[in-house]
Amino acid sequence: MRDTRESRLLLVLLVAVAFALITVDIRGGEDSPVDGARQAAATVFGPIENGVSAAVDPVGNAVSAIRDSGERHDRIATLEKENAALKARLGSDDRNRSRLKQLDRMLKVAGTGQYGIKGAEVIAIGAAQGFSWTITIDAGAADGIERDMTVLNGDGLVGRVTTVGPNTATVLLANDPDFTVGTRMEGNDELGFASGQGDGPLRVELLNGKAEIKRGDRLVTFGSQADKPFVPGVPVGVVNRVDPSGGDLTRTLYVTPYVSFTKLDIVGVVVQAPGKDPRDTVLPDKPKPKPTPTVTVTVTPSGLPVDGQYPQEEQ
Repeated sequence: MRDTRESRLLLVLLVAVAFALITVDIRGGEDSPVDGARQAAATVFGPIENGVSAAVDPVGNAVSAIRDSGERHDRIATLEKENAALKARLGSDDRNRSRLKQLDRMLKVAGTGQYGIKGAEVIAIGAAQGFSWTITIDAGAADGIERDMTVLNGDGLVGRVTTVGPNTATVLLANDPDFTVGTRMEGNDELGFASGQGDGPLRVELLNGKAEIKRGDRLVTFGSQADKPFVPGVPVGVVNRVDPSGGDLTRTLYVTPYVSFTKLDIVGVVVQAPGKDPRDTVLPDKPKPKPTPTVTVTVTPSGLPVDGQYPQEEQ
């Protein structure tokens, strides 16, 4: 329609009529004179409205679904982050519980042997060069650590300090082939020298070639002069094999160490030796032997009644 004076007047007139009809409809309420016209219009235009609505609703639903999908994605991402944080916290808690157990056992050993110790954490394994079995700990000269101090943990002898820095120290492990420590057998006090064999058991040469030693016997450190590099009484290991003496002046034993050298975490450096030799008191309690089940077999002689009946003869 062209924008003319007549068209503008017609538009104003239609607007005025519309307002008049709205006013009459509102004042009439349920008895509105335009109610019939409204119903007729609904009958005519209702199907068209429904069709348009049916066409538009899927679009609106799709937009809403996309919006909700984004919200769900954000919620899932948030939950995944929370789960990851929870798992990390649980893992940390497990590690802390493990360390507390290690520290507990080490303090028990130190208390029983009356060793003054400085606790430390293993921060590195092995040397930059060479094939020696060593660890690096996060305690050094600033913590009172000196060369040739005994290192232990809650299981027994770990090694000795070889190099000391301001805040770290290197420890030569007891299973290193260059490691040697004086030992004493539990009970009979037989003396010897234990040497490391890497992944294998410790090799112990007893000074008495005729010593009566058996599998399961236990050893502790004998101690050094002025308690360096070794204090006395630290558990070393358990005998698992005894070589025949063959008339030799010494006798060879193979000993399973108490310490697992591939799983070291918390250790203690003995900075103060005990006032007296703790002897065998630091050794762990011996495991109680498991009872052997016994089986009783009752044999019934032939010809005698079994359960009150005689056996029948074969035909």
